[in-house]
Amino acid sequence: MLRWLRGFVLPTAACLSEDDYFRYQVLFEDLDRNGDGVVDIMELKEGLKNWSSSFGLNSEKDILQAGDTNHSAGLDFEEFVRYLQDHEKKMKLAFKSLDKNNDGKIEASDIVATVKSLGIHISEVQAKEILKSIDTDGTMTVDWDEWRDYFLLHPAKNINEIIHFWKRSTIIDIGESIAIPDEFTEQERQSGDWWKRLVAAGIGSAVARTCTAPFDRLKVMMQVHSLKTRRMRLMSVFEHLVKEGGIFSLWRGNGINVLKIAPETALKIGAYEQYKKWLSFEGSYTGVFERFIAGSLAGATAQTCIYPMEVIKTRLTVANTGEYSGIMDCCKKLLKQEGFRTFFKGHVPNLLGIVPYAGLDLAVYEFLKNYWLEQNAGDSVNPGIIILLGCSTLSHTCGQLVSFPLYLVRTRMQAEAPVGKETPTMIQLIQEICKKEGIRGFYRGITPNIIKLLPAVVIGCVK
Repeated sequence: MLRWLRGFVLPTAACLSEDDYFRYQVLFEDLDRNGDGVVDIMELKEGLKNWSSSFGLNSEKDILQAGDTNHSAGLDFEEFVRYLQDHEKKMKLAFKSLDKNNDGKIEASDIVATVKSLGIHISEVQAKEILKSIDTDGTMTVDWDEWRDYFLLHPAKNINEIIHFWKRSTIIDIGESIAIPDEFTEQERQSGDWWKRLVAAGIGSAVARTCTAPFDRLKVMMQVHSLKTRRMRLMSVFEHLVKEGGIFSLWRGNGINVLKIAPETALKIGAYEQYKKWLSFEGSYTGVFERFIAGSLAGATAQTCIYPMEVIKTRLTVANTGEYSGIMDCCKKLLKQEGFRTFFKGHVPNLLGIVPYAGLDLAVYEFLKNYWLEQNAGDSVNPGIIILLGCSTLSHTCGQLVSFPLYLVRTRMQAEAPVGKETPTMIQLIQEICKKEGIRGFYRGITPNIIKLLPAVVIGCVK
């Protein structure tokens, strides 16, 4: 329904129950395309599509689930009225939480302050652009009628969910899963949807890692063997691996890479929530800086707990055909031949790489998000999945570029098998790389690592 129709169906002066009834009746008849007295999910979906571009995926399902009290797979007029009345009460509470000075109007400064309390920083100019998308009378303020009309058919239940559009997304998995975890809304926690999202994300991550496993093995081989020979080109390494072990050898080490998704994700989410509680005061919302610190600490905690699996994965990846019969065989041989300490080789550069990766990843994402808001918030405050994926892709790439040298050092330390001599320390290995290969030596294998992003993004779009 276009803006002119909103003005007709939802008069801003409506305050009497008769007027409310009339508004609801006209809106219901407009949604009920076939005139059968019931608005089904397809009619609701079409109505939402015409109403506004600011709705998320499956909004019609959320509305139907909340309003369909008799479980008839549709909304009759009575259910429709009851849902809208209940929804308006929730939107009234959201409006009051934004109206800081209780003057009945939302101003740009109100939006800046409220959004900041939820961990998202925007400028006054960006706040005005958001206001402009809701304001219908050109006053650059939003009164209750304008707010109510704009969010009348929006399934959000509170101010948190309204601003939930720009929740940090980590749906791209390239095997280096150390970014700040997703956060769950109160609705997701209470409904149990959080575990469904975790399972879906886990399955998506497993698919993404499996699809990109050949590039991961190419990267590791180029990182580890470039000291021995500088003739490590992408195609030559690919041909060597296929010749040595066949086409399926490109997936060597992928099993444990997929296996560690569950414990790593569970540890990271649990640690992240705990660190956020410790960093917040009196139940206040955590800002960007606090989320960065909590995310970095959660990443460090999860990586420390599952790090032996990382070492086993690297050893399996660089192993020749027949060297290990499987994960357990590799684990037993490492423990027998090199001792328990070998399972934590390279742990120091791994931890040191978390802060620049997570920090730059978040900083670039916030910059791109703010830029999009400044340019497009007048049309919609919802960026959409493609924009979010683009921002995440660029931020992940920047994080990888900065942290890649440390991860190269980590991988070489993990793959180093001492033969009658001590394993070189992190400093010694850095000096050796500088001396023999120069700065370029720290970026061996960066090409297949960047290439991995492309299929990961595609999989992120469909999972």
